[in-house]
Amino acid sequence: MASTLPLTRAFLFADASNHLRRNCLRSFAFSAAFSSDSVHCKKWRHPVSSLSELGGVAIARDDVVRDDPTNNVPDNIFSKLGVQLHRKDNHPLGILKNEIYNYFDTHYSNKFDKFDDLSPIVSVKENFDDVLVPEDHVSRSYNDTYYIDSQTVLRCHTSAHQAELLRSGYTQFLVTGDVYRRDSIDSTHYPVFHQMEGVRVFSLNDWEASSTDGTSYAADDLKKCLEGLARHLFGAVEMRWVDTYFPFTNPSFELEIFFQEKWLEVLGCGVMEQEILKRSGKENNVAWAFGLGLERLAMVLFDIPDIRLFWSADERFTSQFSKGKLGVKFKPFSKFPPCYKDVSFWINESFTENNLCEVVRGIAGDLVEEVRLIDSFTNNKKGMTSHCYRIAYRSMERSLTDEEINELQWNVREQVHSKLKVVLR
Repeated sequence: MASTLPLTRAFLFADASNHLRRNCLRSFAFSAAFSSDSVHCKKWRHPVSSLSELGGVAIARDDVVRDDPTNNVPDNIFSKLGVQLHRKDNHPLGILKNEIYNYFDTHYSNKFDKFDDLSPIVSVKENFDDVLVPEDHVSRSYNDTYYIDSQTVLRCHTSAHQAELLRSGYTQFLVTGDVYRRDSIDSTHYPVFHQMEGVRVFSLNDWEASSTDGTSYAADDLKKCLEGLARHLFGAVEMRWVDTYFPFTNPSFELEIFFQEKWLEVLGCGVMEQEILKRSGKENNVAWAFGLGLERLAMVLFDIPDIRLFWSADERFTSQFSKGKLGVKFKPFSKFPPCYKDVSFWINESFTENNLCEVVRGIAGDLVEEVRLIDSFTNNKKGMTSHCYRIAYRSMERSLTDEEINELQWNVREQVHSKLKVVLR
């Protein structure tokens, strides 16, 4: 997500409500084992380059994956740095980004400054403190965020750049970028995704003739802007506003549209908390902000069923999309069957599902489609709880062999035992 807001795992404008429902404060015992020394099934993984080019700047692997007790960035995440799918004009994410740019350029006479090449390596202060994320918030945990060291992270949201841009004098801007979160594994969640946030700042002169206060003026302008954006992307759809809560905006709203016979949450937004403006030297101003997830909207607009497809280099996927053509419906090119494998173990106090998903991703990469809890029971005599997870392996591009699936599952069991310190059943 993006915006004046912290789009942390639980606080993403674009999907904040879903994350809030799914998140709870869980105990977490960090293990450095999740960094670069993770054991990988090298036979099935692409080699990781030692350098990543990001906006013309080379980022060394040691800048991101370090031998540091607080580092939890694995190689498969480092390999995504510099890819910048949102900057590829023939990619669904780039097509969508440019279409949103077109809307703002047309309706606001090119007044919005655009940023889409800012580095995802940011400080803890930029990522959390500057956007009012509480010190005890779950999104700050090593369970949810990729830490390079104790004071540096891979941004969880594009809002990490908001304070700096406001202090630099920008008053109308859009920020697009890749963001990173440790998350579950299914067709709509991926540890790297893309967000766009928009911010617009108003001065007293803007609203004093409107017979309304600054907050009301900003809220009305925000809704008018975003209703226009929704029509631009989806056509003449029915819309509704839902009051909600974000710690960084007040009042806060979600915009929903009735699309393909159901209500779809498009984005989150609100009037920026005055404290954020005050810290940025704009205490006499008001502002609005919105945030949206590009994958979330692109999956709907292009009929893309699995978020892993955005990372596919298969020409059967990439050749279907062209610059400037929004909403071309994706035609599936394969229907390879999934293979299901179960793993059961007695959990310990430090166990979290995100840690399990990191282990599975580190071994199987994009060959894992879903990790789902299918059974849980507690042995009261032993005082122990058992979980059984079903892992779905499926390639979007080819059939997997029994041999490679069995090897992946063997490595998963081995690493779940050694890294998570659980007892296999």
